[in-house]
Amino acid sequence: MSLFVASRSAFRAAAPIKRNVQVRRYATEPPKSGGGSSLVYVLGAAGLAGAGTYYFTAGTPAAKKAEAKVKEAVDAAAEKVGVEPKKAFTGGEQGFVSLELKDVETVNHNTKRFRFALPEEDMVSGLHIASAILTKVKPEGAEKPILRPYTPISDEEEKGYLDLLVKKYPGGPMSTALHDMKPGERLDVKGPLPKYPWSANKHNHIALVAGGTGITPMYQLIRAIFNNPDDKTKVTLVFGNVTEEDILLKKELAKLENTYPQRFRAFYVLDNPPKEWQGGSGFINKELLKTVLPEPKEENIKVFVCGPPGMMNAVSGNKKSPRDQGELVGVLKELGYTPEQVYKF
Repeated sequence: MSLFVASRSAFRAAAPIKRNVQVRRYATEPPKSGGGSSLVYVLGAAGLAGAGTYYFTAGTPAAKKAEAKVKEAVDAAAEKVGVEPKKAFTGGEQGFVSLELKDVETVNHNTKRFRFALPEEDMVSGLHIASAILTKVKPEGAEKPILRPYTPISDEEEKGYLDLLVKKYPGGPMSTALHDMKPGERLDVKGPLPKYPWSANKHNHIALVAGGTGITPMYQLIRAIFNNPDDKTKVTLVFGNVTEEDILLKKELAKLENTYPQRFRAFYVLDNPPKEWQGGSGFINKELLKTVLPEPKEENIKVFVCGPPGMMNAVSGNKKSPRDQGELVGVLKELGYTPEQVYKF
């Protein structure tokens, strides 16, 4: 545990570093006002240019290429003047939206990455930070459909698609149904399902305690923080898995840790570690969390927890329902954290 102690001390002592990064817009930011007249002029110019090109080259590869360039110019102009892109999921009375599965990637022995096309190529998902989607499948012969929430791992600003990372559990009806899907088949989806509302610098330091696919809502939050140059929040991740192969999004997390070493640290714990493993072994326990998490007495911190029921029971207790966080129990309560300092995804 000395490695964790040293890492924690160095991390807490480090000051945030400033970076020159181009500013971009996020799902957590309000729409900007104004810019309407500018958009009209830009779109008009792009349209005239595209019309002229199309007139002389209609039906040729050059025409298609010109159309693509005009579309890129229009999208860029819309983003520049603050026009909100179309959203696939709008919540409320919208109901379920049918999405076509475009691609499936095998990640490891029990996990796949699924890419679903949004209804239109220039649409974004409409999800905000933090939120999830609800999926619906009705297996052949079943009386009732299966409903399960998932947090996409694709960026909220990506247009035309969303990605789901799904682990297949023995006897899990939804994960089995998804793993049996083939490109061209469709899935009913609705959302967004609001979770913890995030805004830049809402907390000075957040801790994320995750197990298995419980990493997906944590990754959504991590991505939003480090994509936003105005957000200086420190992040500590504790991620438990069975084997090294089971660590999901490891490359993405390692890249962020290398890019922001003074603001992001990740600690991995394995039930069955290999001989050369240098991280933690066994389960996420009180000693580890006491060593690496920000202390309860620190100002403006938040601890997020998401994982399988056994881990949740040991660390924080499970939620009673999507709207009821339930009682805070387990290791976090023993360490002195208050219910107001803990959020269960």
